Amino acid sequence: MTTALAPTNRPQVVRDSVTMLRRNLLHALRYPGMSAWTIVQPVMFLVLFGVVFGEAFGAGVGDGGRAAYITYITPAILAMTVAIGSMMTAVSVASDMTEGIIARFRTMAIAPSSVLTGHVLGSLILNVLGLVLVLAFAFVIGYRADGGVGGVLAAFGLLVVFAYALTWLGVALGLSSKTVEGASNVILPIMLLPFFGSGFVPVDTMPSGIRWFAEYQPFTPIIETVRGLVESTDVGGTTLALAIGWTVVIGVGGYVWARALYRRDAVRR
Repeated sequence: MTTALAPTNRPQVVRDSVTMLRRNLLHALRYPGMSAWTIVQPVMFLVLFGVVFGEAFGAGVGDGGRAAYITYITPAILAMTVAIGSMMTAVSVASDMTEGIIARFRTMAIAPSSVLTGHVLGSLILNVLGLVLVLAFAFVIGYRADGGVGGVLAAFGLLVVFAYALTWLGVALGLSSKTVEGASNVILPIMLLPFFGSGFVPVDTMPSGIRWFAEYQPFTPIIETVRGLVESTDVGGTTLALAIGWTVVIGVGGYVWARALYRRDAVRR
């Protein structure tokens, strides 16, 4: 006589992460407003600064004129696309926390890490889509990449890695926020950082105090590295080291912080 064993339902990290990824993508499709805004907003900045103000603002950049300014600001708009997309993850995570769905997930036989992984992978896919659409629109209005396909792909790869790092920071900010409104407020300074760097004007035109901050804040080395790759110009060892260093610090710091908050908040709300 044999004894029938009850089927086990053990958590599986990959399977559960795919399920959570599917959930987040379906959520983005069913509620497209926030996802579309993360793409539309950078395109609007590209139109505003590149097309509307480009002729005037481009006077102090390169050969001057609208075309030169569009070439100058496109790397900044791409970095801004990453920032907006990654930071909107904070709002999504905070929404899940306040609506109680995270508490529900904790009672189910799923891998705990899959909940955060699903958010990160979903945000990364939307970020890649946003980068492709913004870059395509930039080419339509006159952007040209002297670095060719290789330079564009290298810059694209750097932006995707930076997006992955920023998304983990967004997850941590979402977990640390008590409300959805609080999450939307805390991400605003990060989304504005590209304006306080070399994205829209050269940093040597800024006052000394702001210039020091602009040179060493995370977005300036990322923007300068992307600019160098797509335009096939010398990036500089210090700039490249800062770009890699900031990406590692933000990614590792965000991941550790997010995991710690998720474990600590097991009984939150």
